Amino acid sequence: MTSNIRTGGQILADALLTHGVDTIFCVPGESYIATLDALFDVSDRIRVVTCRQEGGAAYMAEAYGKLTGRPGICFVTRGPGATNASVGIHTARQDSSPVILFVGQVARGMAEREAFQEIDFRRMMGELAKWTGQIDDPARIPEYVNRAFRTATSGRAGPVVLALPEDMQTDRAETEDGAGYEEVQASPAFWDMERLRDMLSGAERPVVLAGGSGWTQDACDNLRAFAEASDLPVAVGFRRQDLLDNRHPAYVGVVGLGANPALARAIGDADLLLVAGAQLGEVITQGYSLLALPKPRQRLIHAHPGIDELGKVYQPDLAINAGMAEFAAALAALEPIADPPWAERRAAMRAAYEAFAEPTDMPGTLDLAQAVRHLEGVLPEDAIVASGAGNFSQWLHRFHRYRGFRTQLSPQSGSMGYGVPAGVAAALLHPDRAVVAWCGDGDFLMNGQEVATAAAQRLRNLTFLVVENGSYGTIRMHQERHYPGRVIATDLANPDFAMLARAYGLHGETVTRTEDFPDAFERAREADAPALIELRIDPDAILPGATIAGIRAASG
Repeated sequence: MTSNIRTGGQILADALLTHGVDTIFCVPGESYIATLDALFDVSDRIRVVTCRQEGGAAYMAEAYGKLTGRPGICFVTRGPGATNASVGIHTARQDSSPVILFVGQVARGMAEREAFQEIDFRRMMGELAKWTGQIDDPARIPEYVNRAFRTATSGRAGPVVLALPEDMQTDRAETEDGAGYEEVQASPAFWDMERLRDMLSGAERPVVLAGGSGWTQDACDNLRAFAEASDLPVAVGFRRQDLLDNRHPAYVGVVGLGANPALARAIGDADLLLVAGAQLGEVITQGYSLLALPKPRQRLIHAHPGIDELGKVYQPDLAINAGMAEFAAALAALEPIADPPWAERRAAMRAAYEAFAEPTDMPGTLDLAQAVRHLEGVLPEDAIVASGAGNFSQWLHRFHRYRGFRTQLSPQSGSMGYGVPAGVAAALLHPDRAVVAWCGDGDFLMNGQEVATAAAQRLRNLTFLVVENGSYGTIRMHQERHYPGRVIATDLANPDFAMLARAYGLHGETVTRTEDFPDAFERAREADAPALIELRIDPDAILPGATIAGIRAASG
């Protein structure tokens, strides 16, 4: 007879293998050292990536979830480790990304005594995670882990947090591992799709708005086929620009921060809005002003994975609870609309997008729009472009044309510090693909220490581009709009980023002129190490087509 008795740490390591885990992002801590020891025995099958701060580790797990559709796995220690990691859990929640955060916890006999670094994670993470649990019995680890994977991926994807008492991980138990998880999604009903087509056939000015998570390559292909068959215009939600090739005639732009005013007007003038997967939140609806509350003037069809979002803010004429793969397949199977009356309108919306995407001039000797267009010309079709949050990202979102599914990594949550760890995760996951992390100076220094992780992993397919203007630009912009000339708390004292990169072992350069960028980027790509290029721009340039001086003058 063979025994199945194992420690809690060993049972957990085996459970992760059962569910197909191949990568873990962590900052080590004594509260889960027994599990770390168990992972040593499976290190040939699970790669453990040591990060430099728990926020960076959690962001990497979130980026992994975005890029794969499978839960990104993060391990951190109790107290400070979990509080640091919470920023990534918040992003996973708002971006609907599957993540499982394992947190070491105080021993069970010390609970409720404010033991060293003790936090009740059920209360702390209650508003952030889809589910927060604590495993007190090692025999129940397979049960909890299976539930965590299913919860993180089914319906609207999101983060799960599991606390691991330190002594539970060394206790021994006999238990079966079970089978790997399966994602569960609803499918649209036949009569819902019939009604959808009837509503579409009666429309004159329809717009499709795709967004959210849960998309697959097949789902994106089906969305494109549906749009092509009936010559429909397709807009995408904020930072979901890779759901449809931006060069496709159906693509008409992105709805969110920095959106094309012409696209906002077209949506406002639409008589039917088909929303596939997107949450109708503050950013997409431009502060809930793009659509009337609570019942939009347009007829609204809203398909979303999970019922919580349907009718939460806006009352739809047709609400469909469905996963995006299932919904897009049903869309592609619909009978096309022959000779649609909106064909010319779709073409006009496309022309408005193309005009808006043409580079604009900016003050100074380095033009970011031209740098972005150069990237598009030299990067392979499958290159991944990650970015953090801030005004600097507007040049990327407006002028870069995403060409394939899962080529964009950006936080819908607007969380700064995302670009560096997201780039690291992408380069680790896809060593055969070029990865660019587009960062601002304030954004970079929130998680810039993870370039050490890039160096340790020798991610030579990764290039960091750091836009330097010496300011928290987004906040400075709002200061000038509301309190012109009264600048406080937004100036930054920065290091020499290129020198900092070289100190970490990266290839580092500084560019101050547009004409010098192509050669610098080529050297970065050819370097036998990760690379960083500092892009020093005129501090007056605050947005594409806008300057600090111009905003101050208009506000004064």
